[in-house]
Amino acid sequence: MPVVHPLQPLPEIAVRLARLDAFVFRVAIATPVRTSFGAMLDRPAVVVRAEDADGAVGWGEAWCNFPSCAAEHRARLVETLIAPLVVGKPFASAAAAFAELTSRTAVLALQAGEPGPIAQAIAGVDLALWDLAARRAGVPLWRLLGGRSGRIAVYASGINPDRPEEVVAAKAAEGHRAFKLKVGFDDARDLDNVREVRAQIGEHAALMLDANQAWSPIDARRMAQAVEPFAIGWLEEPLRVDTPLPTWQALRAATRVPLAGGENLIGDDAFGAAIDGGALSVIQPDVAKWGGISGCWRVVDAIRSAGLRFCPHYLGAGIGLLASAHLLAAVGGDGMLEIDANANPLRSALSGPLATIDAGAAELGTAPGLGVEVDLSSLRALCTVR
Repeated sequence: MPVVHPLQPLPEIAVRLARLDAFVFRVAIATPVRTSFGAMLDRPAVVVRAEDADGAVGWGEAWCNFPSCAAEHRARLVETLIAPLVVGKPFASAAAAFAELTSRTAVLALQAGEPGPIAQAIAGVDLALWDLAARRAGVPLWRLLGGRSGRIAVYASGINPDRPEEVVAAKAAEGHRAFKLKVGFDDARDLDNVREVRAQIGEHAALMLDANQAWSPIDARRMAQAVEPFAIGWLEEPLRVDTPLPTWQALRAATRVPLAGGENLIGDDAFGAAIDGGALSVIQPDVAKWGGISGCWRVVDAIRSAGLRFCPHYLGAGIGLLASAHLLAAVGGDGMLEIDANANPLRSALSGPLATIDAGAAELGTAPGLGVEVDLSSLRALCTVR
């Protein structure tokens, strides 16, 4: 195994916010985004705006895909719970603010039964603080975090089970060389889709599968073994995330297909158990769902140190996607950025340099911060659901 050097400590850039706001946007789509547990009938986004005492601004995004009311709820959490804890108070860094927000809301998250939504609100704020810090420094976030290059590998994800070959062809024409197919619907249909897509992309292109926690342990073992002949890069969330570790380990021992997960984990302890458990080969924290940059930084360091592969999960609008890209560029390695293949005007309007894919990779460039300017009026004009 190649030597992996520890990540450098996160830079300490003091911040004192004068204002913190959250905005909800929602756009109708013609084709629902399908998963094994349900469908997204529109595309929502919670955009977080942080402004410091000097008038500098940073942008973040909080996860909000499910249920349909999630976006409005997360935005209210940012404005009514998080803002009073951070506005007007000095912090030595974005990481210090993340630590205090996590600590100050820990009991409330348990009392309300909402550790996930509160973590997502904090993550959106953390991303905005890091964008603000990099903009103040006049450098792209990937460089502020110690990265050497803004070029990253990407893959097209979220490919629905209905006519996946059409989506794959379109994404290949756009420059993608790696693809992730949704499974977990019907065994015969899943296998037909895997077989057809593999034949379409050839033996050398990367093909991953995402079951979205659909299967029982017996079903997962059967399907993992059934897809082995198709050179699957990884099988994502074949089991429920709360399945006991020994069951995950037994599945890992029963198949040659690497297992992936992490998007639904919260906190250092959960990620530590996943890293040390020996079942996952690919670990996928979502910066808009838990941790932002501050929390995920130490998790990614642990992933790399364990010789595992870090591939950030993401399914939302463009700001969180860019933050995921900058984190990946900063840490380097052989990870790939997930870019949703489904239509999402809020992603397209905010993804900046990620709109251009060349031979399976994207170049983030050198614009300060996340490298995108946010026009709230233009985003409101996109919204067809209010």
